Amino acid sequence: MTNRLDAVLYGYFRSTAAYRVRIALGLKGFDPVSRFVHLRKGEQSEPAYRTINPAGLVPYWIEGDLHLAQSLAIIEYLDEMHPQPPLLPKTPAGRAIAREISLVVCCDIHPIGNLRVLNRLTEMGVDETLRARWSQYWIEAGFEAIERRLEQLGAGPFSFGEEPTLADICIVPQIFNARRFGVDLSPYPRILAIETSASKMEAFARSEPGRQPDAE
Repeated sequence: MTNRLDAVLYGYFRSTAAYRVRIALGLKGFDPVSRFVHLRKGEQSEPAYRTINPAGLVPYWIEGDLHLAQSLAIIEYLDEMHPQPPLLPKTPAGRAIAREISLVVCCDIHPIGNLRVLNRLTEMGVDETLRARWSQYWIEAGFEAIERRLEQLGAGPFSFGEEPTLADICIVPQIFNARRFGVDLSPYPRILAIETSASKMEAFARSEPGRQPDAE
């Protein structure tokens, strides 16, 4: 069951950053107004959207006078405003490690394979095959680091035990993106186990790209 939140989320079905925010909202039980920005058609660069978000990216969150970009900022804002269920572990060390895993996804993997980066590679003469290899390389590098960290944390079903945290919210969408680029996920059993656990939760299932109104 979801509750309407007096807010607007701008997103795109295939954006992994918007996917993260959808999962967090689902875990919190909120259903804001959704508006869609078609990244492949370049709607993020049109004046109508740039007036709303000058950075021309998704997700973008509007709640009253608050305008907020960047998925991690939006998710942590939601967690502070609506603490149950918590999206970070109880201990300072646990919270730091959850953020570490999240930042590997959001800082080390995602920006390098973002659509605008891939488009720029195309403009510089890089063909589709090499673009895919580029994305595969950085996803694999990041997943290797995350997998080793998850091994240190111990058995799941999620990164920090029985309940999903910010780390899992970031990992699951990146798995979706990894498959898009043909990454072999077999070397990452802990990451795959998190995906299996997440698939059993409605908040994750409802957030999947293929289930969004703007899915193609």
